[in-house]
Amino acid sequence: MLLELKNIEKNFGNKKVLKGISFAAESGKAFGLLGRNGAGKTTSIRILMNVFPANKGEVLLDGKPINYNKIGFGYLPEERGLYPKKIVIDQLVYFTELKGIGHADAVKVVDYWLKRLGMSEYRNKRLDTLSKGNQQKIQLITAIAHNPQIIVLDEPFSGLDPVNAQLLKNVVKEQIAKGKIVLFSSHQMNYIEEFCDSIAIINAGKVALKGDLNEIKRNYVRDRLVLRTTNPKPIEKDFGDACTVADNGSIIIQLNSPDDKQNTMKRLVENYDIDEVKVFEPSLNDIFVEYAGEKV
Repeated sequence: MLLELKNIEKNFGNKKVLKGISFAAESGKAFGLLGRNGAGKTTSIRILMNVFPANKGEVLLDGKPINYNKIGFGYLPEERGLYPKKIVIDQLVYFTELKGIGHADAVKVVDYWLKRLGMSEYRNKRLDTLSKGNQQKIQLITAIAHNPQIIVLDEPFSGLDPVNAQLLKNVVKEQIAKGKIVLFSSHQMNYIEEFCDSIAIINAGKVALKGDLNEIKRNYVRDRLVLRTTNPKPIEKDFGDACTVADNGSIIIQLNSPDDKQNTMKRLVENYDIDEVKVFEPSLNDIFVEYAGEKV
């Protein structure tokens, strides 16, 4: 499947929020939708999910207008939308039934996901008795229990400790492997880099950058090296102003030209105690700052 937003425009009163947004996401891959707060991400997602219409443009699936009666969406919102005073199993079954699943099958699939996510002990608890991270896992079940073809995850790892984050990662990777379209919206760039093949960065209602993430990185001028060493002082002394120390302790060396890569690598390995040296590629956070205008 190929999901496309083409030339989407959206006005709220006299304010133009989206100014011709276009991007595409493929099945079996994860797509990252990025932008600062207020850039237009949430509006794009709501149009994608048919919460409200665009003023111009179209949402296509495999080149045709999407049929929302036939395509299942799963949505994990940043702002939680469950009932805090209600019993977990009751509302999970209710939301699954709303997606067209019969009661008996809804109970069965919800119990499967409760067990899978280590939440069976909370089956008959009120939601507000759970921790924030466990509430997040319950919210995730509402997004995937009905086996949707398209899954939209807005800040999915918010509030999760490393163990639960890994559990969620495994679930998301399974959904991708099953050929689902998975769309991420997050400010946690490390997760976007881990999951997403392609990205779009929205800035002030326009797509500032989009494409394959690896290709985007490789298109940057390759005129810097990054290296790790336990003895940086001699390198810093010999390379002088061309050498800077990154926040993580690695050393970045600015080359005069990309053509100097091989000779400089050889010089470093032969003359210093080097643990690792490679061509510097910008992180997604670096790219985001450049195109969205603010560090996250």
